[in-house]
Amino acid sequence: MFYFIYIGNNGTVIDHFSRITGGMFIAVPGIAKAGKIINGIRERYNVVVFYERTTSEVDCPNISELHRLYPRVYIILITAALSMEERKVYLQAGVSNSFTPNADEESIHAMLKFMKRRKAYKLQQFSEARRKDIRIFHLPLWKRLFDILFSSIAILILSPILIATAIAIRIESKGKIIYKSQRVGSNYQIFDFFKFRSMYANADKKLKKYNSLNQYASDKDEIEVNTLPIDKIDDSENIDSSLFVSDDYIITEEDFLRKKSREHENAFVKIENDPRVTRTGRFIRKYSIDELPQLFNILKGDMSVVGNRPLPLYEAEQLTSDDYIDRFLAPAGLTGMWQVEKRGESGKLSAEERKQLDITYAKNFSLLLDIKIIFKTFTAFIQKENV
Repeated sequence: MFYFIYIGNNGTVIDHFSRITGGMFIAVPGIAKAGKIINGIRERYNVVVFYERTTSEVDCPNISELHRLYPRVYIILITAALSMEERKVYLQAGVSNSFTPNADEESIHAMLKFMKRRKAYKLQQFSEARRKDIRIFHLPLWKRLFDILFSSIAILILSPILIATAIAIRIESKGKIIYKSQRVGSNYQIFDFFKFRSMYANADKKLKKYNSLNQYASDKDEIEVNTLPIDKIDDSENIDSSLFVSDDYIITEEDFLRKKSREHENAFVKIENDPRVTRTGRFIRKYSIDELPQLFNILKGDMSVVGNRPLPLYEAEQLTSDDYIDRFLAPAGLTGMWQVEKRGESGKLSAEERKQLDITYAKNFSLLLDIKIIFKTFTAFIQKENV
């Protein structure tokens, strides 16, 4: 599914594109707010940015920054005309395509069709290229047998909870019971990651209700951020944590935007009191019930009971250097070392500490270590945080 973000202020053009896109659509005045939205939705949606042209001197630095931080986002310049020299400048900045302000639905559909083919090709290319670059991990027979035995028994024992949760989700809100997202596991293998849906089916549509992200907001105290570089955002921006949407820990640029170190300074956040989370969702998150469908991932062979947390595609793309590549020489896991390390304050572990624990597990995993981690995990189901 596609999510369209329009960066600009022309109300007529915004209304036109809102009608013809036929998907999620929101207009914002500048790249700072666009970045906040992209952080929250890019795991679930293919993001298309419409950038309203002003002048190349103003536009290109902003577009370059947006493209640097979100290289997977498709950026379309909205302009009536471009000279050959201007085309070159905007392409170098990161623009992928251009539309006129009165573009029709046929142009949008052709672009979306191209993007779908492009995504399928890139996923295949990414998986194959990364697997060629690293040593191949082979799951030991003892670990696979343990995974099959453990997941089968767990599914049988927990089947009443699984069935009751599915019924509760369906009764409370419309939509699919199981939420799927693509994750990267061992050897950079990409697979569908299962969780119980804990948000309303139209959760992301509610982004439009946040006045702080709407260019028509009436807040007179709002700071104009049209040309504010993303890497200048700090705590004074008062970022609303509810905008970082996920059913799991997700990566955010907040820390490394402040530090200007995109490559490896990723941070994980928990979402507190998100109004888009259902009542059932809050309960199943609190007791980690939303994670139980991953037992089927384990049974299929996508994951192991104990391993390194499978990563979203955009995060895995940042961990391809020799320093971090070893974390993929271990299975993706339902639980792992950093989840139980310093339990109760695991959220305080830095991103670097988590990566190093992943690497440590990849180099030292054993049956005894797996049993120890599983035992520690059982004590951590009930969490005090309301996330």
